[in-house]
Amino acid sequence: MLTSIAISNFAIVESLELELKPGMTAISGETGAGKSIMVDALSLCLGGRTDAGVVRHGEKKADISATFEISAYPAVQDWLEERDLENTSESLCILRRVISKEGRSKAYINGRPCTLADLKEAGSFLVDIHGQHEHQSLLLRSAQRQQLDEYGRLTDLTRQVREEYNAWRKLKEELHAKQNRSAEQEAKVQLLSYQAEELAQLDLKANELEELENEQAFLSNIADAQYKAYAASGILRDSDEGNVCSLLHQAIQQASAIHPPTKELENALEMMNQALIQAEEASASLNHYQDTLEQDPGRLQDIEQRLSDIYDTARKHRVLPEGLIPLREEVEAELNSLSGSEESLDALKLKEEKAYQQLTTSATLLTEKRMQAKEELAQRVEEQIHGLGMPHARFYIHCDPLDQISVNGYEEIEYMIASNPGQPAQPLRKVASGGELSRISLGIQVVTAHTSVIPTLVFDEVDVGISGGTAEVVGRMLRAVGNRGQVFCVTHLAQVAAQGHQHFRVSKEVFNEATVSKVESLAETNRTQEIARLLGGIELTEQTLAHAREMLGNVQLQ
Repeated sequence: MLTSIAISNFAIVESLELELKPGMTAISGETGAGKSIMVDALSLCLGGRTDAGVVRHGEKKADISATFEISAYPAVQDWLEERDLENTSESLCILRRVISKEGRSKAYINGRPCTLADLKEAGSFLVDIHGQHEHQSLLLRSAQRQQLDEYGRLTDLTRQVREEYNAWRKLKEELHAKQNRSAEQEAKVQLLSYQAEELAQLDLKANELEELENEQAFLSNIADAQYKAYAASGILRDSDEGNVCSLLHQAIQQASAIHPPTKELENALEMMNQALIQAEEASASLNHYQDTLEQDPGRLQDIEQRLSDIYDTARKHRVLPEGLIPLREEVEAELNSLSGSEESLDALKLKEEKAYQQLTTSATLLTEKRMQAKEELAQRVEEQIHGLGMPHARFYIHCDPLDQISVNGYEEIEYMIASNPGQPAQPLRKVASGGELSRISLGIQVVTAHTSVIPTLVFDEVDVGISGGTAEVVGRMLRAVGNRGQVFCVTHLAQVAAQGHQHFRVSKEVFNEATVSKVESLAETNRTQEIARLLGGIELTEQTLAHAREMLGNVQLQ
């Protein structure tokens, strides 16, 4: 529960610190005194929207903090521990919001900086605020559906249905897109299939082009090679005229006849003998090479045809011959991607069907639980509005089946009311007057508060438009809720304020030419005077004071 709140430089509040207790706390004050400032500040501390206008004039920032005792709320403790935001020394949760005059804000949980989303989520575990304009949103079918689902503890199931619906719709759209592939895509598949087949028939291998070109050059020049090899061999040894070997023999004979031989002459003779040997070996090699050369016109024709096919295909596809192999890989990969979509189409269809089955299962369960929750909620709301001056009203919750499943399930929710006997029930948005709507809204809020797992409930002037005995009933309702937890009620009605376990009065005064709002906890005497003021206005008479004492006394006897 909320144990304390500290507000600094917020609106017309300069500095305020309040220690708070369980039960029902009434908050009253004169019009314009700022009764709702405390609620507004708490709302900001829970992650509500803000702007620079909330900072007190002339100050740099507003600072708001709220301290909660959470020892009895393990869900909150677990949430904090999961995010390393727990208070290690005590079972407390301290939420803080600092807002600069430029409109920027910082958020903290237990002294650690956090995101605004974290602050809002933490606050959703701790406080539920019911505003005086709650009945306006009550006219929206979406708000009615949300309220029913929250009452029936169906929030997690509705979130599951929503997520499953969105996932199914995404699969359905993807399936539809694949099933309605455009004519342009079909034409592309046909073109790629033709190109892939042509390149597959060519079946060019790695390094094949280079090897073919080398072999073609070799076969095209065999005759010339044979002639030149023969001529070279003749020059070395086999020609009739002086050949290299014959001339070397002669040179060796002449040099061998020189006397006396010297070292230099011996070196020359050795080199000439080596040259003779190498010339004879070279001639033999050329003869052997010449014998291996054999013209093959058929092979040459095959090679030239293969090269022609390769060059023609490369020109057709506007690539260099060397780019044909990468082109084939690219074409086959793209074709497999497009053609493979036909195979994945069946898998996608099966996936979409399974997603729809799961969605319908969850949505059917949601419908069943809504049917159970709506009967109980309608009965309890009807009981409450009977006590709020509408004794003959009948309240219904209609589940209107949809033609097809939606993100919210199989039905839409509509609150129905029959205000008087003999009248048919009609949608709440069509028949309820302003006063009736305010009372029905309050009855719903009180009922949902009974089942709330949130420790602190705030009612901000929800009693607008009611008076007399109905106001006393409202006060008793809020006090009964407060008996099981903690309730804060901003009110202008004595009948409601008198029911509080505690009472705060909000007032404002001018100090140093600045308007300041202050909040004080009322003791018995001051509380009697405040109840009397609410009953009779500014002038307090003994009669109104006596009436106030009687009202407070009656509450004590309850």
